[in-house]
Amino acid sequence: MKKGIVILFLAIFLVGILSAYSFAVNLGMMTGGAKGTYYQFGLNLKELVKGKGINLRVDNSTGSIENLYAVYKRPNTQMGIVQSDVLAFVSKVQTDPVLKRIAKKTKMIFPLYNEEIHLLGKQSLTDFDDLADRRVAIGKEGSGTFLTAKLLFEVSEVTPQETLAIGTSEALARLKAGEIDAMFYVAGYPVKLFAEDVSVNDRLALIPILNKSIIEFYPMAKIPANTYSWQPNAVDTAAVKAVLVSFNFRRANCEFVGEFSRNVYENMDWLIENGHSKWKSVDLHYPLKGWEQYDCVKKRLKKKRYIKKQRKEINPILEAVKEVLGD
Repeated sequence: MKKGIVILFLAIFLVGILSAYSFAVNLGMMTGGAKGTYYQFGLNLKELVKGKGINLRVDNSTGSIENLYAVYKRPNTQMGIVQSDVLAFVSKVQTDPVLKRIAKKTKMIFPLYNEEIHLLGKQSLTDFDDLADRRVAIGKEGSGTFLTAKLLFEVSEVTPQETLAIGTSEALARLKAGEIDAMFYVAGYPVKLFAEDVSVNDRLALIPILNKSIIEFYPMAKIPANTYSWQPNAVDTAAVKAVLVSFNFRRANCEFVGEFSRNVYENMDWLIENGHSKWKSVDLHYPLKGWEQYDCVKKRLKKKRYIKKQRKEINPILEAVKEVLGD
Protein backbone atom coordinates (compact mmCIF):
# COMPACT_ATOMS: atom_id res chain seq x y z
CA MET A 1 0.00 0.00 0.00
CA LYS A 2 2.80 2.39 1.02
CA LYS A 3 4.66 1.58 -2.17
CA GLY A 4 1.58 2.42 -4.23
CA ILE A 5 1.15 5.81 -2.52
CA VAL A 6 4.83 6.66 -3.09
CA ILE A 7 4.54 5.77 -6.78
CA LEU A 8 1.35 7.87 -7.06
CA PHE A 9 2.99 10.94 -5.49
CA LEU A 10 6.07 10.46 -7.66
CA ALA A 11 3.88 10.29 -10.75
CA ILE A 12 2.03 13.49 -9.76
CA PHE A 13 5.37 15.22 -9.11
CA LEU A 14 6.78 14.18 -12.49
CA VAL A 15 3.64 15.27 -14.32
CA GLY A 16 3.90 18.69 -12.67
CA ILE A 17 7.56 19.05 -13.60
CA LEU A 18 7.01 17.94 -17.19
CA SER A 19 3.98 20.21 -17.57
CA ALA A 20 5.92 23.22 -16.34
CA TYR A 21 8.80 22.32 -18.65
CA SER A 22 6.56 21.85 -21.66
CA PHE A 23 5.17 25.37 -21.34
CA ALA A 24 8.55 27.03 -20.89
CA VAL A 25 9.20 27.85 -24.54
CA ASN A 26 12.53 29.46 -25.44
CA LEU A 27 12.63 31.66 -28.53
CA GLY A 28 15.36 33.90 -29.92
CA MET A 29 14.94 37.18 -31.83
CA MET A 30 17.57 39.18 -33.72
CA THR A 31 17.03 42.95 -33.53
CA GLY A 32 19.62 45.72 -33.92
CA GLY A 33 21.80 48.17 -32.01
CA ALA A 34 21.03 48.91 -28.36
CA LYS A 35 19.83 52.44 -29.17
CA GLY A 36 17.80 51.48 -32.24
CA THR A 37 14.06 50.94 -32.62
CA TYR A 38 14.42 47.22 -33.47
CA TYR A 39 15.99 46.51 -30.09
CA GLN A 40 13.36 48.54 -28.24
CA PHE A 41 10.64 46.58 -30.05
CA GLY A 42 12.36 43.35 -29.05
CA LEU A 43 12.40 44.38 -25.39
CA ASN A 44 8.72 45.33 -25.57
CA LEU A 45 7.87 41.90 -27.00
CA LYS A 46 9.99 40.17 -24.36
CA GLU A 47 8.04 41.96 -21.63
CA LEU A 48 4.72 41.15 -23.29
CA VAL A 49 5.24 37.36 -23.41
CA LYS A 50 7.19 37.04 -20.13
CA GLY A 51 4.19 35.87 -18.12
CA LYS A 52 2.74 33.77 -20.92
CA GLY A 53 5.12 30.81 -20.87
CA ILE A 54 7.52 32.20 -23.47
CA ASN A 55 11.13 33.14 -22.70
CA LEU A 56 12.17 35.51 -25.47
CA ARG A 57 15.90 36.11 -25.92
CA VAL A 58 16.49 39.48 -27.58
CA ASP A 59 19.86 39.72 -29.34
CA ASN A 60 21.69 42.82 -30.54
CA SER A 61 22.99 42.75 -34.09
CA THR A 62 24.40 44.91 -36.85
CA GLY A 63 20.94 44.93 -38.46
CA SER A 64 18.82 43.47 -41.22
CA ILE A 65 21.39 41.59 -43.27
CA GLU A 66 22.82 39.81 -40.23
CA ASN A 67 19.30 39.18 -38.90
CA LEU A 68 18.06 37.57 -42.09
CA TYR A 69 21.05 35.24 -42.29
CA ALA A 70 20.82 34.40 -38.56
CA VAL A 71 17.17 33.33 -38.90
CA TYR A 72 18.17 31.15 -41.84
CA LYS A 73 21.34 29.66 -40.35
CA ARG A 74 21.73 30.02 -36.57
CA PRO A 75 20.22 27.49 -34.15
CA ASN A 76 17.86 28.84 -31.47
CA THR A 77 17.17 31.99 -33.50
CA GLN A 78 13.60 31.68 -34.68
CA MET A 79 12.82 35.32 -35.51
CA GLY A 80 14.36 38.56 -36.70
CA ILE A 81 13.35 42.08 -37.71
CA VAL A 82 14.35 42.97 -41.26
CA GLN A 83 13.92 45.89 -43.66
CA SER A 84 11.58 45.26 -46.58
CA ASP A 85 14.15 46.42 -49.16
CA VAL A 86 16.61 43.80 -47.84
CA LEU A 87 13.91 41.14 -48.30
CA ALA A 88 13.17 42.43 -51.79
CA PHE A 89 16.85 42.43 -52.73
CA VAL A 90 17.33 38.81 -51.59
CA SER A 91 14.17 37.56 -53.30
CA LYS A 92 15.14 39.15 -56.64
CA VAL A 93 18.69 37.76 -56.81
CA GLN A 94 17.95 34.47 -58.57
CA THR A 95 21.53 33.81 -59.74
CA ASP A 96 22.87 32.95 -56.26
CA PRO A 97 21.70 29.52 -55.00
CA VAL A 98 22.22 30.47 -51.32
CA LEU A 99 20.12 33.63 -51.65
CA LYS A 100 17.45 31.61 -53.46
CA ARG A 101 17.30 29.17 -50.53
CA ILE A 102 17.18 32.00 -47.99
CA ALA A 103 14.30 33.66 -49.88
CA LYS A 104 12.44 30.35 -50.07
CA LYS A 105 12.85 29.60 -46.36
CA THR A 106 12.13 33.12 -45.04
CA LYS A 107 8.53 33.65 -43.92
CA MET A 108 6.79 36.85 -42.86
CA ILE A 109 5.19 36.88 -39.41
CA PHE A 110 3.96 40.48 -39.40
CA PRO A 111 4.69 43.72 -41.24
CA LEU A 112 5.50 46.30 -38.59
CA TYR A 113 6.11 49.99 -39.25
CA ASN A 114 7.74 52.41 -41.64
CA GLU A 115 11.42 53.04 -40.96
CA GLU A 116 12.41 56.53 -41.92
CA ILE A 117 15.76 57.07 -43.60
CA HIS A 118 17.58 59.47 -41.28
CA LEU A 119 20.28 61.39 -43.12
CA LEU A 120 22.12 63.41 -40.47
CA GLY A 121 24.76 65.86 -41.61
CA LYS A 122 26.35 69.26 -41.44
CA GLN A 123 23.91 72.16 -41.56
CA SER A 124 25.49 73.37 -44.81
CA LEU A 125 23.93 70.38 -46.62
CA THR A 126 20.44 71.16 -47.92
CA ASP A 127 19.46 68.00 -49.81
CA PHE A 128 20.52 64.41 -50.54
CA ASP A 129 22.10 65.51 -53.83
CA ASP A 130 24.61 67.59 -51.83
CA LEU A 131 26.30 64.32 -50.82
CA ALA A 132 28.16 64.31 -54.15
CA ASP A 133 31.90 64.47 -53.42
CA ARG A 134 31.32 64.23 -49.65
CA ARG A 135 32.48 61.73 -47.03
CA VAL A 136 29.47 59.71 -45.86
CA ALA A 137 29.01 56.94 -43.27
CA ILE A 138 26.66 54.28 -44.67
CA GLY A 139 26.27 51.89 -41.73
CA LYS A 140 28.15 48.78 -40.75
CA GLU A 141 28.33 45.86 -43.14
CA GLY A 142 25.52 43.48 -42.25
CA SER A 143 23.09 46.28 -41.46
CA GLY A 144 19.99 47.27 -43.39
CA THR A 145 21.26 50.83 -43.35
CA PHE A 146 24.33 49.69 -45.33
CA LEU A 147 22.25 48.10 -48.08
CA THR A 148 19.74 50.96 -48.23
CA ALA A 149 22.47 53.60 -48.50
CA LYS A 150 24.14 51.62 -51.29
CA LEU A 151 20.81 51.38 -53.14
CA LEU A 152 20.11 55.10 -52.67
CA PHE A 153 23.38 56.06 -54.33
CA GLU A 154 22.81 53.49 -57.09
CA VAL A 155 19.27 54.71 -57.83
CA SER A 156 20.07 58.43 -57.60
CA GLU A 157 23.43 58.25 -59.43
CA VAL A 158 24.86 60.54 -56.75
CA THR A 159 28.51 59.65 -56.13
CA PRO A 160 30.08 60.59 -52.78
CA GLN A 161 33.82 61.15 -52.45
CA GLU A 162 34.07 58.31 -49.92
CA THR A 163 31.69 55.92 -48.15
CA LEU A 164 32.59 54.53 -44.75
CA ALA A 165 31.08 51.23 -43.59
CA ILE A 166 31.03 51.97 -39.86
CA GLY A 167 28.47 51.61 -37.07
CA THR A 168 26.12 54.41 -36.10
CA SER A 169 27.80 55.32 -32.79
CA GLU A 170 31.21 55.65 -34.45
CA ALA A 171 29.67 57.54 -37.36
CA LEU A 172 28.02 60.05 -35.04
CA ALA A 173 31.28 60.62 -33.14
CA ARG A 174 33.18 61.21 -36.39
CA LEU A 175 30.43 63.49 -37.70
CA LYS A 176 30.60 65.61 -34.53
CA ALA A 177 34.38 65.76 -34.89
CA GLY A 178 34.06 67.04 -38.47
CA GLU A 179 35.80 63.99 -39.95
CA ILE A 180 32.82 63.12 -42.17
CA ASP A 181 30.01 65.19 -43.68
CA ALA A 182 26.95 63.00 -43.14
CA MET A 183 25.69 59.63 -41.91
CA PHE A 184 22.74 57.36 -42.67
CA TYR A 185 20.60 55.59 -40.09
CA VAL A 186 17.48 53.71 -41.16
CA ALA A 187 15.18 53.40 -38.14
CA GLY A 188 11.71 54.36 -37.00
CA TYR A 189 11.62 57.72 -35.30
CA PRO A 190 12.33 58.68 -32.59
CA VAL A 191 15.80 57.12 -32.70
CA LYS A 192 17.26 56.88 -29.20
CA LEU A 193 20.81 57.64 -30.42
CA PHE A 194 19.78 60.95 -31.95
CA ALA A 195 17.46 61.84 -29.07
CA GLU A 196 20.12 61.27 -26.41
CA ASP A 197 23.47 61.93 -28.10
CA VAL A 198 22.78 64.92 -30.36
CA SER A 199 22.16 68.47 -29.16
CA VAL A 200 21.65 71.85 -30.77
CA ASN A 201 25.28 72.69 -29.95
CA ASP A 202 26.47 69.99 -32.37
CA ARG A 203 25.18 72.13 -35.27
CA LEU A 204 23.86 69.11 -37.16
CA ALA A 205 20.62 68.70 -39.11
CA LEU A 206 18.43 66.07 -40.72
CA ILE A 207 18.90 66.43 -44.47
CA PRO A 208 15.82 66.11 -46.74
CA ILE A 209 15.74 63.31 -49.32
CA LEU A 210 13.85 64.68 -52.33
CA ASN A 211 15.77 63.13 -55.21
CA LYS A 212 13.16 62.21 -57.84
CA SER A 213 14.67 58.81 -58.67
CA ILE A 214 14.73 57.81 -54.98
CA ILE A 215 11.13 58.85 -54.39
CA GLU A 216 10.05 56.72 -57.35
CA PHE A 217 11.79 53.71 -55.77
CA TYR A 218 10.96 54.27 -52.08
CA PRO A 219 7.75 55.55 -50.44
CA MET A 220 7.87 59.13 -49.17
CA ALA A 221 7.82 59.84 -45.45
CA LYS A 222 8.13 62.77 -43.08
CA ILE A 223 9.94 63.15 -39.77
CA PRO A 224 7.71 65.59 -37.83
CA ALA A 225 9.05 68.83 -36.40
CA ASN A 226 10.51 68.53 -32.89
CA THR A 227 10.85 64.75 -33.11
CA TYR A 228 14.28 65.62 -31.71
CA SER A 229 14.91 68.64 -29.47
CA TRP A 230 17.41 70.06 -31.97
CA GLN A 231 15.10 69.60 -35.02
CA PRO A 232 12.65 72.54 -35.29
CA ASN A 233 11.20 71.76 -38.74
CA ALA A 234 9.59 68.73 -40.37
CA VAL A 235 11.91 66.87 -42.75
CA ASP A 236 10.88 65.04 -45.94
CA THR A 237 12.55 61.70 -46.47
CA ALA A 238 11.95 58.17 -47.75
CA ALA A 239 11.07 55.02 -45.83
CA VAL A 240 11.22 51.24 -45.80
CA LYS A 241 8.95 48.82 -43.96
CA ALA A 242 10.22 46.88 -40.93
CA VAL A 243 9.11 43.23 -41.07
CA LEU A 244 9.17 40.48 -38.43
CA VAL A 245 10.27 37.27 -40.14
CA SER A 246 10.89 33.63 -39.28
CA PHE A 247 12.20 30.42 -40.86
CA ASN A 248 9.89 27.95 -42.57
CA PHE A 249 9.80 25.66 -39.52
CA ARG A 250 7.76 22.50 -39.25
CA ARG A 251 6.86 20.61 -36.05
CA ALA A 252 7.59 22.27 -32.65
CA ASN A 253 9.04 25.64 -33.71
CA CYS A 254 6.11 26.14 -36.06
CA GLU A 255 3.76 25.92 -33.07
CA PHE A 256 5.96 28.04 -30.82
CA VAL A 257 6.28 30.90 -33.33
CA GLY A 258 2.55 30.66 -33.98
CA GLU A 259 1.75 30.94 -30.27
CA PHE A 260 4.13 33.88 -29.87
CA SER A 261 2.44 35.62 -32.80
CA ARG A 262 -1.01 35.02 -31.36
CA ASN A 263 0.07 36.79 -28.17
CA VAL A 264 1.31 39.77 -30.17
CA TYR A 265 -1.84 39.89 -32.28
CA GLU A 266 -4.18 39.79 -29.29
CA ASN A 267 -2.23 42.30 -27.18
CA MET A 268 -1.56 45.16 -29.55
CA ASP A 269 -3.36 47.55 -27.19
CA TRP A 270 -0.85 46.70 -24.45
CA LEU A 271 2.10 47.27 -26.80
CA ILE A 272 0.68 50.61 -27.96
CA GLU A 273 0.15 51.74 -24.38
CA ASN A 274 3.39 50.44 -22.85
CA GLY A 275 5.89 50.10 -25.69
CA HIS A 276 7.89 52.28 -28.06
CA SER A 277 5.86 55.10 -29.61
CA LYS A 278 6.28 53.47 -33.04
CA TRP A 279 3.82 50.71 -32.04
CA LYS A 280 1.08 53.29 -32.67
CA SER A 281 1.81 53.13 -36.40
CA VAL A 282 2.02 49.33 -36.69
CA ASP A 283 -0.48 47.77 -39.10
CA LEU A 284 -0.41 43.98 -38.76
CA HIS A 285 -2.54 43.66 -41.91
CA TYR A 286 -0.44 45.85 -44.20
CA PRO A 287 -0.24 44.07 -47.60
CA LEU A 288 3.51 43.73 -48.14
CA LYS A 289 4.00 43.17 -51.84
CA GLY A 290 5.51 39.80 -52.69
CA TRP A 291 5.16 38.32 -49.20
CA GLU A 292 2.48 36.11 -47.65
CA GLN A 293 2.05 35.51 -43.96
CA TYR A 294 3.67 32.39 -42.50
CA ASP A 295 1.05 29.60 -42.38
CA CYS A 296 2.17 28.61 -38.85
CA VAL A 297 1.13 32.12 -37.77
CA LYS A 298 -2.00 32.45 -39.85
CA LYS A 299 -3.65 29.33 -38.39
CA ARG A 300 -3.17 30.55 -34.80
CA LEU A 301 -4.79 33.95 -35.24
CA LYS A 302 -8.45 34.52 -34.51
CA LYS A 303 -10.66 35.24 -37.48
CA LYS A 304 -11.54 38.58 -35.94
CA ARG A 305 -9.13 41.13 -37.37
CA TYR A 306 -7.20 43.45 -35.10
CA ILE A 307 -8.23 46.98 -36.03
CA LYS A 308 -6.25 49.98 -34.84
CA LYS A 309 -8.31 52.31 -32.69
CA GLN A 310 -8.84 55.61 -34.43
CA ARG A 311 -9.33 58.86 -32.60
CA LYS A 312 -12.84 60.15 -33.17
CA GLU A 313 -12.72 63.14 -35.48
CA ILE A 314 -14.85 66.09 -34.42
CA ASN A 315 -17.07 67.31 -37.23
CA PRO A 316 -17.59 71.08 -36.70
CA ILE A 317 -20.71 71.08 -38.87
CA LEU A 318 -22.34 68.37 -36.77
CA GLU A 319 -21.34 70.16 -33.56
CA ALA A 320 -22.93 73.41 -34.80
CA VAL A 321 -26.14 71.61 -35.77
CA LYS A 322 -26.37 69.97 -32.34
CA GLU A 323 -25.71 73.28 -30.58
CA VAL A 324 -28.28 75.28 -32.58
CA LEU A 325 -30.96 72.66 -33.10
CA GLY A 326 -30.36 70.46 -30.07
CA ASP A 327 -29.33 66.78 -29.94
